[in-house]
Amino acid sequence: MPLTDEARTSLMRAGLNLIQQALSIFDNDLRLVVCNRRYQEMFDLPHALVTPGASFEDTIRYLVERGEYGPQDNPATAVQQRVEAARAFVPHYMERERANGRWVSVEGSPLPQGGWVTVYTDITEIKLQERLLRLRSEDLSDQVLIHAERLGAANRELAATIAALEEAKRELTEIEARTRLTTEMMPAHIAHVNRDLRYTFSNRRLASVLPGRPSNILGLTGREALGETSFARILPSLRQALLGDASVLEFTDSESGRRIRAAFTPDQLGDGPINGVYILSMDVTEETQARAALTQTRKRELATQLTSGLTHDFANLLTIILGLQSRLGRLPLPEEAHELVAATLAASRRGGVLLDRIASISGRRELRPVPTDMAAFCAELRTLARATLPDQTQLTIRCERLDAPILLDPGSLQDALVNLILNARDAMENDAGTIHVSLRALRDTWLEVTVADQGRGFTPEALTRGLDPFFTTKGGGGSGLGLAMVYDHVNLSGGSVRLANRADGGAIVTLRLPLRPVVQSAAPGMVLLVEDIDAIRESVREMLRDLGHSVIEASTAEEAEALAALPGVDLILSDITLPGGMTGVALAERLADRQTGARIVLMTSLPAADPLRKRASARFPVLAKPFDPPDLASLLASLGAAFPQPEATS
Repeated sequence: MPLTDEARTSLMRAGLNLIQQALSIFDNDLRLVVCNRRYQEMFDLPHALVTPGASFEDTIRYLVERGEYGPQDNPATAVQQRVEAARAFVPHYMERERANGRWVSVEGSPLPQGGWVTVYTDITEIKLQERLLRLRSEDLSDQVLIHAERLGAANRELAATIAALEEAKRELTEIEARTRLTTEMMPAHIAHVNRDLRYTFSNRRLASVLPGRPSNILGLTGREALGETSFARILPSLRQALLGDASVLEFTDSESGRRIRAAFTPDQLGDGPINGVYILSMDVTEETQARAALTQTRKRELATQLTSGLTHDFANLLTIILGLQSRLGRLPLPEEAHELVAATLAASRRGGVLLDRIASISGRRELRPVPTDMAAFCAELRTLARATLPDQTQLTIRCERLDAPILLDPGSLQDALVNLILNARDAMENDAGTIHVSLRALRDTWLEVTVADQGRGFTPEALTRGLDPFFTTKGGGGSGLGLAMVYDHVNLSGGSVRLANRADGGAIVTLRLPLRPVVQSAAPGMVLLVEDIDAIRESVREMLRDLGHSVIEASTAEEAEALAALPGVDLILSDITLPGGMTGVALAERLADRQTGARIVLMTSLPAADPLRKRASARFPVLAKPFDPPDLASLLASLGAAFPQPEATS
């Protein structure tokens, strides 16, 4: 049976009372924590001063007033001096003669938790032996005796010091072990380099932050551990830190494609010399992807606000212009006037097309990632693109290291690639040459897609402004929105676009999208479906059953609340707008607060700006209506719960 705290305390006191030395422990507030019986007997202390919580100052005052420290000119000053010395918690060893003629050694040592422990040893017998030795050893000179006495005292003090050092060494070893364990558990690389930029400490997490690098880098230089390219990126920050300036740097590792944030802190104590640099490195790839997607979403929202009113007014003006020009075309005008009318009508219709494209790039659009078989995706892309290319233009599409399905929006990516292929076709003036399309997994972080042609390449201005809306090098034949729409899609996904020219001629466009594998799930579960419209409830029920789930149904929040208490409910899928006094959002919040264990997903046809949908999205996944089985299955997969995946589609 385990000991109680009271029993454990009793055992500790019994053990301390067996020690022949006096012992006391005071905390950092100068309050007694524990002492043994020998402590009270040695100094003849009253019971109040050996009770836990007794004040150190009261104990010293009692001993001073009783003459323990001999005559004192100012007792209050003597008490204050000893209290201030105790607050300093400095290790010490001393020997003193008490007022009763006995000698005592006092050994004090601070504790790592705060406070200190003091051991008092009666050394009267040792002192008597030293005195007898002096009296009886006529053959020994006074100088030898003095040295012997000093040597004995020094040996006793040295023994106390060695004990304190051993305890400090043990504590430092434990602290170092705990520190190393803590640093190695952190999802970051923590390191120190000296002034020669050679590693003197590492928590062996470099390989987890930068794949492909060694884990044991002690003794290596930064160039040897990181490689020439990455080391060149951080070298200016290292030099800046060696000059005393801390800094933070974000960069993309070219080998792994990961985004790294590194903090550089000078190793300097006070105004002393700088001995090196502390480096903290973290993989912020997912954070960067999310930040890019959020930034792009905000840009789109701003563009929507700016253009929605303008497009409405321009559409009205174009409608008027088209009507007037049609009336002019029916009048008996000269042939030259009819040509002008036809040109005006063509320009107006082109304006209408531009308005549609502006609406599609600036309007709110949500990605709908589904499990996608990349081999089937590439085959369908080849069919679509081949129909738009002349016979003399060759098209190659390669799909590498993408055997397993991944989550992406195939329609948006397909539109982007067809757009890039058409741009590549237009760049090859004689229509002869090859367009190369490559899709590959870049480690476990990115889906990298490249479209390369053998045309004239990008102009310096196009390399700088090619992704800007309305920028075009095609004169009147281009809208300037093609690459901008590609850029918009990729950034909305949390990826990046890079334009470049090939060394052997032609242009190359590189897209990087987050690589999200399809999560393999366990057995089907039981779903509580809450929907008030019978036709929709029936449709969703069949989708869930096709995915292998068992389904129970409710048409109101009140019915659902009762059914949610049934054992075995794994998922609650509820519409946001429900009849009665409780919405689906209120139902979800109430069930979530009860912590039933079931995952909760809400579905709605409300627009994204609706306040009720915003409230739902702040806490729960929201599935927008209309949706199909792949949409539903993709959302269930993203929950990471025990839900099966659908067959991969393209």
